[in-house]
Amino acid sequence: MAFKRSSGTSSAPADPEQLYRQLALGNSGPEALWLHQGDVLRSWHGDHLNDPDVAIELPTGAGKTLVGGLIGEYQRRSAGERVAYLCPTRQLAKQTAEKLTNYGIPNVLLTGRVKNWNAAERSRYTSANAIAVSVYSHVFNANPALDDAQLLLLDDAHAAEGYVAGPWSLEINRDEQSAYQDVLSALADALDPLVVARLRTDTPDSQYRNSVYLASPLGVAAQAVHLEAVLAAAATAEKINDEAVYALRFLQGHIDQCMVYLSYRRLLIRPLIPPTLFHAPFNDPRRRVYMSATLGAGGELERIFGRRAIKRIPIPRGWEKQGTGRRLFCFPQLTSDLSAEPAKVGPWVADVIARHGRAVVLTPDTRTARTFTNTRIPDGYKVLKAEHVEDDLKVFTEEAAAALVLNNRYDGIDLPDNDCRLVVLAGLPARGDLQERFLHGSLGAVEVLQERIRARIMQGAGRATRNSRDFAAVLLLDDDLISYVTRRDVQEAMHPEIHAELDFGYTNSISATSTEMLDNLRVFIDHSQEWREVDQDIVDARDRYERIDAPGSAELQSSVRNEVAAWDAIWQGEWQRALDLVRKVLDALRGGRAPQRYAALWNYLGSCIAQRLSDQTGDATLHSSATKFYEDARSAGRGTTWLSHLAAPVESITAPTATVVDPLDEQAMNGVLANATRLARPAVFDPEILRARAALADKPRKPYEAALVLLGQLAGAVPSEGDSNNDSAPDATWIFGNTAWAAWEAKSEAESDGELGSVYVRQAGGHLRFAADKRGEAAPGDSPAFLVTPQERIHPSAHAVAESHVYLVRPPEVLEVFDRLVRAWRTARTRDLTSLGARDLIGIFHAEGALPSQWLPYLRSRPIQRNGDVV
Repeated sequence: MAFKRSSGTSSAPADPEQLYRQLALGNSGPEALWLHQGDVLRSWHGDHLNDPDVAIELPTGAGKTLVGGLIGEYQRRSAGERVAYLCPTRQLAKQTAEKLTNYGIPNVLLTGRVKNWNAAERSRYTSANAIAVSVYSHVFNANPALDDAQLLLLDDAHAAEGYVAGPWSLEINRDEQSAYQDVLSALADALDPLVVARLRTDTPDSQYRNSVYLASPLGVAAQAVHLEAVLAAAATAEKINDEAVYALRFLQGHIDQCMVYLSYRRLLIRPLIPPTLFHAPFNDPRRRVYMSATLGAGGELERIFGRRAIKRIPIPRGWEKQGTGRRLFCFPQLTSDLSAEPAKVGPWVADVIARHGRAVVLTPDTRTARTFTNTRIPDGYKVLKAEHVEDDLKVFTEEAAAALVLNNRYDGIDLPDNDCRLVVLAGLPARGDLQERFLHGSLGAVEVLQERIRARIMQGAGRATRNSRDFAAVLLLDDDLISYVTRRDVQEAMHPEIHAELDFGYTNSISATSTEMLDNLRVFIDHSQEWREVDQDIVDARDRYERIDAPGSAELQSSVRNEVAAWDAIWQGEWQRALDLVRKVLDALRGGRAPQRYAALWNYLGSCIAQRLSDQTGDATLHSSATKFYEDARSAGRGTTWLSHLAAPVESITAPTATVVDPLDEQAMNGVLANATRLARPAVFDPEILRARAALADKPRKPYEAALVLLGQLAGAVPSEGDSNNDSAPDATWIFGNTAWAAWEAKSEAESDGELGSVYVRQAGGHLRFAADKRGEAAPGDSPAFLVTPQERIHPSAHAVAESHVYLVRPPEVLEVFDRLVRAWRTARTRDLTSLGARDLIGIFHAEGALPSQWLPYLRSRPIQRNGDVV
């Protein structure tokens, strides 16, 4: 008889822990759960069972797959739910399915082309007899194959932004020449005519070749019908690729609710935040559990998935400081010899790769990957890309001499133990899609991307350290990346283990030769007693460190609920509700340490929405609101050029006229009036001016620093203060309200024939953050840090660690600004300062070149950081 008999139904387990005790009787997994796995499962079952969105943070090697699998299997058994376990890649999905099978959890692997899926296995999922293990693209798709799950387990959630936003992201490359030009023509009225002309030419200058521009949302709305027709025609004529065609289906009827970004190489149409509320395969499941080795703070997870609130189960006790495996970070460009001869870095890296046999190379973009492959891979090496290892890593791990070069992919590849002992991070991972490049490069809203960038660095560095005993060397290349990871605030926001490893790596790179670094790499890879003695230094440092959220994280977390809600309202065309929510977003981003450049974008969006409502209703008060939002956007976005590139014809009628007086100049003149109460008195002014000028013309440190404080008072800073004998503080800090700050590091006693090293440059880079911590608020955008020294030479490593806001100033230039300000003050004093207003002073100071808008560009003529291309 071939009939199958029922074996009876056993009672559902009381909780996921009891479930594993049952499974462990006959599976191939561990005999029992680890203590921290049980802690997480109890927290989920006891406190979050009925929450729709819950995030779990478990470091690599902490058993995340088993925790997620047990949550899914418990719901499948106890509630009869259909469960889908989603991974970023097919290769990871295959690994996950194998692990679940070992744990005794019934599952079916559903990846690849849907038409090739096994019907019986798919039925096991739909009948809730097995968990489906698949990839994100089978849910986030124009025609999703997994559209009926009741529980979604979302693995590697921190790396999912591209997969989630993909269905709403319509990208056209310049290679698709006709379609790119067609869309550019349709958007002509939504862009600065100069930008349009440069994007049309075949030979633009470097500025236009490397910049990302935002099209006016008002202009996009005005041309939405025409633009959609152009895109539909391009799809019909097969002038755009399949991914763009699929995205067009999601965007139809919503073009006017999208952001449009353009660069010389491509354009992108997408919403700022994916409207997943309206995507049933993701929104309809009763529960979504997000699993990640790096969750962080600041609302990053909510923005990625378009959810207003995601509850978090924190990292378990015992794992808040201890990480997985050991990484030796190396900074070849900071070694004493390679920093002086950058041309030798490439051959040195190629030699290191040859010594290690296999290496995984992670780059932020295709151009960096191509350059690295051409210049830093040993001759005769096999070069593999992501598509070669999508289904099986053995094509890499079984090669004796191979480099796996991955573009903008920092997760989804596991290379434990001897599979790979060398990881190369080449370039700062802040070059995702054009929206990310706009936020990072054009807008300068680095804070909103901080968690994303840190996660990519940590996950990328951990590709070859997948268990507690694993180890791998990590080479960090590119000035932008080095400058970023050597910042103390960046390291403090990382896991203490990574913080300790980075600090150890920096210390042992900055004071070494490249030959010594090779010897250190040998000791590390041997991993004998010689290394274990050194390793204790990292462990000791790790135990001292505490993870500290990056500045602005609390404000970003506070604002994200309303950000997501605002974009949901925009997606539905509920413009008045959207405007109300934008105001709430800005309330959360106001004051304290909030990221002002991100607030600038939301102010600009508020201006566009208010103007759109004004045009629809004829309400003049809304036009006034639009003007106010726009002025606030200009103020918060000081030092960036993205708003000036929005001089689009369509905005010429509605955009508010630019304010004639620079807000910083007005702030400074109000400060001059405040400081004049004491400083303008005859008994004070002349003696202090004489004393300060003499100090600025001399070398002794303390008088020089005191003179910088007086110089700030003359410039209108309120307050202008010294370091109060704190060696970590700036030598002088000038505060111009919320428009700009300036921090000073003075090396007046240095000799002109000396060399400026990386230590002081790194210290200067942190001065604004020191001031922000002290004041409990964020430094305004475009605030500079000045390092004044007579030293003529700069050590190459100083260029590598320099942050973009740090500028080199020579002592004679400080005297020049001092003299300008003194002349302006003397003129103002002859006219009775008590009877003058800020606008009166602007004219006086302008005549002497003594306004901040005049002396700031003068002092900022020498950025210490090397200029790099934005790809």
